[in-house]
Amino acid sequence: MASLSSRTRARPDIWPGFVDALASLLMVLIFLLLVFVLAQFFLGEALSGRESALQKLDRDMAEISELLALEKKSSKNLRADVSRLSGELQASVVERDRLNSNLADGRTQISSLSNDVTRLEALKAQLEADIGKLASNLEENETALLAEQEISESARAELALLNQQLGALKDQIAALNNTLDAAEEKAREQGDQIFALGQRLNAALAGKVQELQQYRSEFFGQLKRALGDHPDIRIVGDRFVFQSEVLFASAEAQIGEAGYGQLRQLAVTLKEASARIPEEVDWVLRVDGHSDRVPIKNNRYASNWELSAARAISVVKYLIDEGIPANRLVAAGFGQYQPLDLASGEIANRRNRRIELKLTGR
Repeated sequence: MASLSSRTRARPDIWPGFVDALASLLMVLIFLLLVFVLAQFFLGEALSGRESALQKLDRDMAEISELLALEKKSSKNLRADVSRLSGELQASVVERDRLNSNLADGRTQISSLSNDVTRLEALKAQLEADIGKLASNLEENETALLAEQEISESARAELALLNQQLGALKDQIAALNNTLDAAEEKAREQGDQIFALGQRLNAALAGKVQELQQYRSEFFGQLKRALGDHPDIRIVGDRFVFQSEVLFASAEAQIGEAGYGQLRQLAVTLKEASARIPEEVDWVLRVDGHSDRVPIKNNRYASNWELSAARAISVVKYLIDEGIPANRLVAAGFGQYQPLDLASGEIANRRNRRIELKLTGR
């Protein structure tokens, strides 16, 4: 009995330790749960901020796209303005030369009138000198006659004659003065007329240039719509450009079947546009042929210059056959001397092989 009681007291009591362990484990779990909740909270905040940043970036991209579109439109308008101003400048140079010629004629007339005025002034001075001499002679004669106190009939006649000559000379001087004044007035009037003519011509020139530019823009717009979005047909400055491959085979000036279709659309558009251009606008369509730098020499064309000119002439002949008046067409060959691309290689050569159309003044 005593032995059983002693063994019972010696057994360890493990329940309080177990409770402590569970409490510690529970606290660890609560701590981990708290950490997890905090992590989820901060992660949610970070994701929310990232979504806001992405939305802001989307808005910024939309604004940048709109600005880019506006910039492209502005660039297109600037290119159109540069093209228009280039055409106006060329027409202005031609009209300026004509005005210079008219002004040179006016200056020649003024110079002639100035010479006449100089001669009249010299004659006036000579007549005034003659009058002085006659007056001096008259005074001498009168003094001598008074001194002698005898005036004969012949002396009186001579005195009367001298007085008549003096009066006639005075009348001639008066007439010369009137002629001189009229010549000077005429010279001033002609100078004013030349100046006014120059102003009117400048105003008319500006109006015609602006009018022709309007019809050129309309013509190019109609032509672009008629030919469609073709990669080898484009507008460069104030010119409409066909790559040579669209119209011709390699080293040939005979228009191909595909080229006939494109030029037929060109002829139709040109006839529609020209019907709206007033008759007083003296316009022409200039067809320029250009080649690349690769030398050519065959039985038909001795140089690129001859090939480019032959291609331009072929286009002009076809347009005449389609009903375009010959006096409204000009053909020119530039060979390889007006390249669009200064680089070397097939891409540059292909860009430089082209036919250019320019609607301009005569």
